[in-house]
Amino acid sequence: MRSMNSHTEKIYVVDDNNNVVDVEVAVADDIHLERRFGLGSAIATGICTGNTWAALGGTIVTSFYNGGPSGILYEFIAVSVCYWFVGASIAELASAIPASGGVYHWAAATAGKKYGIACAYFAGWLNFCAWLFTVPSTCIYRDVWHKMLPTINTIGCILIVAGFFITIIVCAVMPHVNGTGYASSKFVWKTWDNQLGYSSDGFTFLLGMLNGAYAVGTPDCVTHLAEEIDSAGRNLPIVLLCQISVGFVTAICYMTAMFYAITDIDAIFAAGSIFPLGDIYLQATGSKGGALGLIIVILLPTFCVGIGCYITCGRTLYALARDNATPFPTYFGSIDKRFKSPLYATLCCAVISTCIGAIYVGTTTAFSAFIGSFILLTTSSFLLCIIPHLLHRRSIITPGPFWLGKWGFLVNIVACLYMIVFFVIYCFPYSMPVTPELMNYSSVIIVGLAVAVSLWWLFAARRIYKGPELEFFEVTDSVMRLVQSHGSVVS
Repeated sequence: MRSMNSHTEKIYVVDDNNNVVDVEVAVADDIHLERRFGLGSAIATGICTGNTWAALGGTIVTSFYNGGPSGILYEFIAVSVCYWFVGASIAELASAIPASGGVYHWAAATAGKKYGIACAYFAGWLNFCAWLFTVPSTCIYRDVWHKMLPTINTIGCILIVAGFFITIIVCAVMPHVNGTGYASSKFVWKTWDNQLGYSSDGFTFLLGMLNGAYAVGTPDCVTHLAEEIDSAGRNLPIVLLCQISVGFVTAICYMTAMFYAITDIDAIFAAGSIFPLGDIYLQATGSKGGALGLIIVILLPTFCVGIGCYITCGRTLYALARDNATPFPTYFGSIDKRFKSPLYATLCCAVISTCIGAIYVGTTTAFSAFIGSFILLTTSSFLLCIIPHLLHRRSIITPGPFWLGKWGFLVNIVACLYMIVFFVIYCFPYSMPVTPELMNYSSVIIVGLAVAVSLWWLFAARRIYKGPELEFFEVTDSVMRLVQSHGSVVS
């Protein structure tokens, strides 16, 4: 264990007799992150990292084959409803145990003494890999910007919201100005077009929900900033609510405006473009300049989105490393005193994700396999903390400021059923007949990662990793809760 300078702090815990007592504890100076995020900047980070409407626009190339415009809309609505249950389940855990590890710490607590260490280890690694695969080749940012993260994410949120309004106004107005007219309501809301080769339209619909899941599948992003957010136990559920709500509303409005602006969908398919969003914008605006302008509008916030993703990825690696669950824990589990952030962990994520992005130059199939496994990895990590929570009848942790109460069982069960069923569906080939180029290799990535993480456990981690170290989690302004190394909660 590395040596650290420390100071003493007074914290409040509940003893075995259910009495609130104060104790003096030694707290390491270099493991703390500054609480630089207020409620507003935390919400901005969630909206910026989620970036739902732009994410849907970027994946439109595959979405059109899953039922056409109406399929995209209804698939997104269906998957959003499912993620409301997932988000609510995560929100109550984040409220009770706000920590930068997110699912890593929740799994340790909900699984109890016997299985907490194993669940935490695998949940943490799966969640880290998920975020690592979602940020390839976006950017590598200068580290001095870490001090400006709240401001940068606020700017990114403004760009996302402003870009949203600019795009829907242009798509709604320009077809009338140009005299090209609008698509019919039947085309937008009723026409079904299955071009995946599957004989079952129902299965095509379910498989098409993957596109929407990719856009809304980041409900845990801000939970990894818990140790940097004021009153995290109270504010994190609010942030999740705003992130999911804003993402849903903006995405529905954006897709509706865009689809009504399409005048010739056959021309879009015939063009064979790898970025058909540009062709849609061209039909909407009637000019290449206008289409280019709207593409720039959707790309600008991506830089800030990349920062938000790197924040989440770096904090996840940092949380694992400081508990000796990774190689080189002394470096990846440290806080840089100058930048007051996990510098080495974030740089490691930047380097690895950039290398993954470089794979695109050699083979798009391999690149898509890494990116496509994001949803499977995140849902796997969520299941490792929600299922134990259910199996212990939701009684092993003490509720935080946000708690689902008697509705919690129903919400958790629906969330788990969705994630389990669709984990299987999302492993099916993207289209039929199957070719090596169109095969879905996400399951191969999942198995490979599971083997690699298991080998690290067998040959190294099991000797030095003892579960989450003694941490302090804010529950209210006056009471702190402890999660001990064996994974139980002092309550």
